Amino acid sequence: MKKLLIALSLTAIIAGCSSSDGGNDNNSGTYDRAALMTSWADNIIIPSFENYQAKLNALNTAATAFTAAPATQTLTDVRAAWLDAYKAFQHVGIFDDPKAFELHLIEGSNTYPTDVTGINNNISSGSYNLAQPVNYTKEGFPALDYLLYGTGTDDTAIIAYFNGNAKAKTYLTALTAHLKSVADAILTEWKGSYRATFVAGTGTAVSAPINQTVNNFIKNLEKDVRTPKLGIPAGLFSNGTTFPDKVEAYYNKNVSKALYVEAVTASRDFFTGKYFGSATNGPSLKGYLDAVNAKRSGQNLSDIITAQYATALTASDALNNNFTTQITTDNAKMVSAYDALQQVVIYEKVDMLQALNISIDYVDGDGD
Repeated sequence: MKKLLIALSLTAIIAGCSSSDGGNDNNSGTYDRAALMTSWADNIIIPSFENYQAKLNALNTAATAFTAAPATQTLTDVRAAWLDAYKAFQHVGIFDDPKAFELHLIEGSNTYPTDVTGINNNISSGSYNLAQPVNYTKEGFPALDYLLYGTGTDDTAIIAYFNGNAKAKTYLTALTAHLKSVADAILTEWKGSYRATFVAGTGTAVSAPINQTVNNFIKNLEKDVRTPKLGIPAGLFSNGTTFPDKVEAYYNKNVSKALYVEAVTASRDFFTGKYFGSATNGPSLKGYLDAVNAKRSGQNLSDIITAQYATALTASDALNNNFTTQITTDNAKMVSAYDALQQVVIYEKVDMLQALNISIDYVDGDGD
């Protein structure tokens, strides 16, 4: 009954938002959904996971080298590998497919702020199961952020920390190995039987892969990008009380903007059907909207969404590389960036889903 009420509420919200914004004037149309799913699998999703796996292999190797011989160069190497893998994650976090969901790819890789006390307890006890939900805030890229940048006042102190703490070395490599094992399992599934299941999943049921993929795509932008990267630290969900210590990559202090831009770019590229690592564009949600003649106030909805992505990225140009610094010096720019991205969420979650006749399958509790 609860799910039914939520679904009815969401339907009412969608209808209400559409009518109040001038409405859509959509005609029926057709689109080759099989070609769309095939291109998503072969040109975007699998290549994104292949890239992610390669970056995690490099990270795991660098972490092993660092823990074998903590020094300035090995610390520099593992930090660089961490950032490369963290950026690659922004691309695969969109695709919460069944295996990724089963292995908690998103929660186990990027839940922040990280739990420093919990990490230190895990290190001290030497007893932890990184597959368990209780460790989501003690693992993944945020935990590595703390270990590689926050365990000392400078690089000399961080190197000394690891040289004097064998259990910390073990924990660091356990974190990178766990990230790698999850990515390996997901990619194996895609290259096994799941690709065929996915490509054939063009049905209209809520549980159909095409609907799940679109829902995960929007959920990622709303719940994994907009809310944690901008909204929560900037005080949008706490009546203006800001949390500069809750930004992504808090201990690095210099890449929270880079990770945000990477995530928004990945979202835009999926919308436009841009192949991963290529300038080629294929079948896409943008093309699907054009095929059904989706309009908003007389304009192509696809063009409106594409333009709003550009507006959101332009707004991020004004931000400091360090979101902690941005929030404490000029939080208004964080709010402006949030507002620009929020408009993308509205266009996709309300207008796009209505135009494509796709039902939303996740609970939204913050009023969108």
